[in-house]
Amino acid sequence: MPTAQDLSALVNEIGLDKQNGAVLGRMAAHGGLGYAEEDSDGRLRARIRILPDELIWDPSILVMPHGGDLVLEIVNDDQNTHCALLPSNGDSQFIWLPVQSRGTASLNLDGPGYYWYSSPIGNDEGRGLVGAIVVLGDVPEQARLDRPDQPRP
Repeated sequence: MPTAQDLSALVNEIGLDKQNGAVLGRMAAHGGLGYAEEDSDGRLRARIRILPDELIWDPSILVMPHGGDLVLEIVNDDQNTHCALLPSNGDSQFIWLPVQSRGTASLNLDGPGYYWYSSPIGNDEGRGLVGAIVVLGDVPEQARLDRPDQPRP
């Protein structure tokens, strides 16, 4: 299990301690930080879990090194039913997660930024079952606004 200092260094390494640092920094300490891994086919893959009796995603922050397709395995190790409402270009995805179950979602997140996910049943969100997928990278040239350079974190 990484220490708080290790998590702080990871959050700093990928630049999450600047913009929205307070929220993301707390999430990393709460449920950890993980990286999606790229397969030979170019798709990114990752797994998140709902830990037993803790109402947190593990990891709470999932980092994609670039935009694209993500195959996400979601595991509910808890003794309660939950769900996952996940972002994806074109349409959000909803996966029902009965007790001790797992599901798979195929997401497309093609632009850099923070994408939030949660379990919107009961009071799961209010009790802390929220997470973020962070897509690293720059906005493609053709999608940039015609405006002066902005300060970068």
